[in-house]
Amino acid sequence: MKKVFLMAGALMLAGSSVAQSGSITLYSGRGKTFVEPIVQRFEKETGIKVNVRYGKDAELVALLRQEGARSPADVFWGNSLGAMGQLDSDGRFVRLGNNLSRNVARQYMPASGNWVPTTVRFRTLAYSSERVKASQLPASVFDLPKMTQFKGRIGWTLSYPSFQDFLAGMIAQHGEAKTRQWLLDMKKLNPVDYKTSNVNMMEAIRAGQIDMGLTNHYYIQRVGKLGYPVETHFFKAGDIGNLGNATGVGVLKTSKNPAAASRLVQKMVSSDAQNFFMGVNFEYPVISNTYTPSGMLPYADAVRRSPRISASALPSNLQKAQKLLRETGLL
Repeated sequence: MKKVFLMAGALMLAGSSVAQSGSITLYSGRGKTFVEPIVQRFEKETGIKVNVRYGKDAELVALLRQEGARSPADVFWGNSLGAMGQLDSDGRFVRLGNNLSRNVARQYMPASGNWVPTTVRFRTLAYSSERVKASQLPASVFDLPKMTQFKGRIGWTLSYPSFQDFLAGMIAQHGEAKTRQWLLDMKKLNPVDYKTSNVNMMEAIRAGQIDMGLTNHYYIQRVGKLGYPVETHFFKAGDIGNLGNATGVGVLKTSKNPAAASRLVQKMVSSDAQNFFMGVNFEYPVISNTYTPSGMLPYADAVRRSPRISASALPSNLQKAQKLLRETGLL
């Protein structure tokens, strides 16, 4: 195990050890297997009941907009910067105090200070180590469409939030025209769309149905733990194909119990939760005093490979990315 240092200091909140009654409602774009253990620990530690409503980011954002001031939600835990940014732009989060955000990695903090990142994921290319040589792989994601020998053998997840955030990042860094052309060039390779299921895409690589796929780094780590012959390819430093993306959590203005909601946010960025996220999902932590398996690329190296794009750039370009997917006939 290797220790990864992000920022010094421990996160403290006055009265955090004191039991508290009441309940809160969490809208979660993250899956139950990932969320439930943290919620159960939080409930045991605080005495606060957490009612969780699960759904895709886009569904929950639409629901919050529909519910407006009548929403029962206290906290939103999003699976992507795009969703967090949309709600932030709507003015739906309360501003968090420095005691909740001061020890979180600065790279993924929003300028508004209205929510905090909970984990960091990096875009990568997964490939079969049985059928693909590392020397065959491109230096840039923009070179991927040139790999015509893999026509029909490449996977992607067009409806997955992190993929759409990746496209939003491409627009921010390279413009709409170049992003559109990349999508059209990729389309010529007849890539297989696994919708929102990166798990199914990893299974397809293992089964020999495809040879590679664009995904988040932790999916490869998960199947590697199971012995699948699937490896990680990072593109050259600064390439948009290595984009770092964060999950995030914030307290909603509709909260009837903001003190309890803030305590749940505090739990998300505690060492306990951060170590759990790494151990279960292989997502990089956002605070210090956490660990990462030695088989993973060190956090500092992954950050160096990721392009420098502000946390606000992805939400502001997300609708453009979704529009390009429709205009190119991919969605």
